[in-house]
Amino acid sequence: MNIKKNTEKILLKDGLIIDPFTEKKFKGSILIENGFISQISKEISNEDSQVIDCENLIITHGFCDVHSHFREPGDEDMETLETGSMSAMSGGYTEVCVMPNTKPVIDSPETIKFIIDKSQDLPISIFPIGAITLGQKGNELTEFYEMNKTGAIAFSDDGIPVTNSNVMRIALEYSKPLGVPIINHAEDLFLKNDGQLNEGILSTRLGLKGNPDISESIMINRDLEISEFTGGMLHIPHVSSKKSVDWIRLAKMNDNIKVSAEATPHHLTFDDTNLIPFDTNFKVAPPLRTSIDRKALINGLIDGTIDCIATDHAPHSIEKKTNPFDLAPPGMIGLESSFGAINKILSSEKLPIEKIIKFLTTNPRKIMKLNQDLFKVGTLAQITILDKDKEWIFDKDFIYSKSHNSPFIGNKLIGMIKIVISKSFIFQR
Repeated sequence: MNIKKNTEKILLKDGLIIDPFTEKKFKGSILIENGFISQISKEISNEDSQVIDCENLIITHGFCDVHSHFREPGDEDMETLETGSMSAMSGGYTEVCVMPNTKPVIDSPETIKFIIDKSQDLPISIFPIGAITLGQKGNELTEFYEMNKTGAIAFSDDGIPVTNSNVMRIALEYSKPLGVPIINHAEDLFLKNDGQLNEGILSTRLGLKGNPDISESIMINRDLEISEFTGGMLHIPHVSSKKSVDWIRLAKMNDNIKVSAEATPHHLTFDDTNLIPFDTNFKVAPPLRTSIDRKALINGLIDGTIDCIATDHAPHSIEKKTNPFDLAPPGMIGLESSFGAINKILSSEKLPIEKIIKFLTTNPRKIMKLNQDLFKVGTLAQITILDKDKEWIFDKDFIYSKSHNSPFIGNKLIGMIKIVISKSFIFQR
């Protein structure tokens, strides 16, 4: 493993410092003492520190992922909090919000405490998202107040939509005084109708049941209406369709709707044609849609409709992913390949690296009410150092996750994470 504890003085020397919070950019150095930032300047001289040469590299905030699945408790054969944290750190992430669809479901103050206690000594900060309903069954709300007090950063039944509109209404109302978002898996299960991929010409050609784009956009429209009615904060995960982007864009013109949205690296990179070989690593929920939808997601990021990029890191065992396509579970891992994938796509759209970094740092932290000012002197060091132009082939040697269900394996990516510092741990590639 390339992750180790380091309590020595560290001097990050002569890198391009990009601070997404202050929007300042300059060539300089950062001195870290006892895990905390003690100095940021254009020139720092400190002879008794470990010097890391950052020439031709970018020094920026550690990334934050608002949507990951670490599978613990219950499916530790696929991922654990420990292996998930190593996977995240190697991908440039220093903070990760984990979804509650574990076994048992994270639906009580006790299970929230379990995640927090278990992650204390890990190299990144892990924030639990609590379930909206008990057992994610969609009926009875969980103890929002007590779970939030214990450490729940948001609430979601991710993987299962809240189909009962009144339950969704009450959830948004209850979360409002807590100032935390409700994250609803946007799929109308009746319209989805066990669809395995995007409904269209391709699904017909492949002989598989289709999942129409309206299964997502109709649910999003409903949730936006309820959000406006209640005043509650709504965060929309893994947006996949043009129709959905259009609804969110319209909603953001309305000051009475508090909404944010995320897109995933895989929905930005692939479309439904990638499913032609029946490779189950491309099977996700919501499904990969058309090239038109993919382009709409990119445009949604460019114009600010979509606020951030989240991995939806979803480990599965080889045994499960090698089932026939209709029986294989949806989901792919994504933390290790995230930056190289999105930088490849967005830089080709002439998006500046400063804006790409915001999608991974300040924007997700703003949604989750986490500290955004990470380059303030005295702050615990959460730093990612990257080479934005490095071309490389993503293979299994770069995977720290227990699972290898990634369609990015074998793909050329652009932009590599070189060094990550978090909680006095350091990762070096």
